[in-house]
Amino acid sequence: MLSDTHTQRVLGLASQNGLLRARDLDAIDAPRIVLTRMTAAGLLEKIGRGLYRLPESQGSEHESLVTVATKVPQAVFCLLTALQFHELTTQLPRQVWIAMPRGSHAPRLDYPPIKMVQFTGEAYMAGIEEVERDGVKLRVYGVAKTVADCFKHRNKIGLDVALEALKDARGRNRASVDDIWRFAKICRVANVIRPYLESIG
Repeated sequence: MLSDTHTQRVLGLASQNGLLRARDLDAIDAPRIVLTRMTAAGLLEKIGRGLYRLPESQGSEHESLVTVATKVPQAVFCLLTALQFHELTTQLPRQVWIAMPRGSHAPRLDYPPIKMVQFTGEAYMAGIEEVERDGVKLRVYGVAKTVADCFKHRNKIGLDVALEALKDARGRNRASVDDIWRFAKICRVANVIRPYLESIG
């Protein structure tokens, strides 16, 4: 039988955090078996390995990002996922795109599907913005860095996507030419991006 205090504490934690990890139970001295029992009783919903939420909590639009950030804190959302986050694309990526430092192993997640790209040095470190969604810190590349990344990885995502991102970022004043140029140099795509930057002024 579930102890009421454990159940109440776990429910309290879940409603406060949005997402609950098995290890979060240590903070409230609740045994992990509580999660299994509460899931069986329909009080919690399991959405991935060791990841739970309240069943009525409709996942926010950032739920998959929150799930990844919770499981893989060093991941930085990049390329198509960053474009979608900044509302700079009409594409709906089927996978969550993350950047990891070179030499990283691809994280194993049941959900959501992940596409990992390895970045080195400053190309990984530069341009990271931290935003909070559903009580979880998300690391995502800013608009100018994302545009430069799209040109760097145009073979993976398509030049048309990179161009759309550049036009939108400039057309909606989301990134200055100087910022895009600075990140283009960091990502070593200055020569690739120059003619397009000049053509849209």
